[in-house]
Amino acid sequence: MSEMSFEQMLEESIKTIRNGEVVEGTVIDVKPDEIILNIGYKSDGIITRSEYSNDSSIDLTEVVSVGDTMEAKVLRVNDGEGQVLLTYKRLAAEKGSKRLEEAFNNGEVLKAPVTQVLDGGLSVMIDETRVFIPASLVSDTYEKDLSKYKDQEIEFVLTEFNPRRRRIIGDRKQLLVAEKEQKQKELLERIKTGDVVEGTVKNITDFGAFIDLGGADGLLHISEMSWGRVENPKKIFTVGEKVKVFIKDIKDTKIALSMKFEEDNPWNNAAEKYAVGTIVKGVVARMTDFGAFVELAPGVDALLHVSQISKEHVNKPSDVLSIGQEIEAKIVDFNEEERKISLSMKALAKEAAPAAEAVQEETAEAPAEEASGEDAE
Repeated sequence: MSEMSFEQMLEESIKTIRNGEVVEGTVIDVKPDEIILNIGYKSDGIITRSEYSNDSSIDLTEVVSVGDTMEAKVLRVNDGEGQVLLTYKRLAAEKGSKRLEEAFNNGEVLKAPVTQVLDGGLSVMIDETRVFIPASLVSDTYEKDLSKYKDQEIEFVLTEFNPRRRRIIGDRKQLLVAEKEQKQKELLERIKTGDVVEGTVKNITDFGAFIDLGGADGLLHISEMSWGRVENPKKIFTVGEKVKVFIKDIKDTKIALSMKFEEDNPWNNAAEKYAVGTIVKGVVARMTDFGAFVELAPGVDALLHVSQISKEHVNKPSDVLSIGQEIEAKIVDFNEEERKISLSMKALAKEAAPAAEAVQEETAEAPAEEASGEDAE
């Protein structure tokens, strides 16, 4: 066997490469728009900016350094100038696609930053592979503006994987729903009726406020906001405000809340404060055809029957009274058990009448005495 020439030995020592082959190389030079790799071939490998990333503004000197080891895929063995044209992004996309396929099959939770906010949803990239998350699957609540998610890292699962049709669909909503269900379960196992808890006002409506208890929302109905009368919850609470409430009732996953703490109950000392015969002042809160309800204190209303408004006949309360008017009356009945108090302005007027008559009599007698004295002189 004849010995190989130096040229033949050199040729044998240099590996051969083919289009589509994956090669590994070392970065020997890097420019803003180009990476040069020593791939152990007779020619160096070139990765252009467009074959490194889909980001056309990227500066390659900021992401790659001389001496780095990289894998790339051969696009063309000879690019026309004796160099090997390589692609990094396509190899990364293939690897990313395989990873996503495994994640789809295993139900794996993925995490990636949002690269684009689109009209119909969000776009995220995993190893140069694009995943689309429709707007309806971004959150468990409707969100009109998705711009807040730009560059934010989010978690999601894949619900569809079809790279041939370029349909790789992500779902963030189901993770949020599952997380809330778990937190709700933990909260319901921890709380019971009567517990005093702190929550955050989440939403305010005309009929009440929804309070976030850290795992589930509870409803604070307008009738449970105060012992007194509340006309508009929005004038009392603001979204984000911290409030102390107690658990009034729990039915399945529905939690009813209250701020009517028993120690603040205005009826606790009502028997002494509103004993029969006591003269009180109050404000007309509402009226019906049969009488007016007078607020004596927040949470304590008394009935002033139409027949007890005046000594004169009154057809209906609105003929002589108005909402918000302050009146003075006498308590003529008190029922602590049923929490009912009856008032009378007529009784107060009757008591005042004899006194007024006595004053008139004294006034009338005084001139007569004075007149008698003058005559005597």
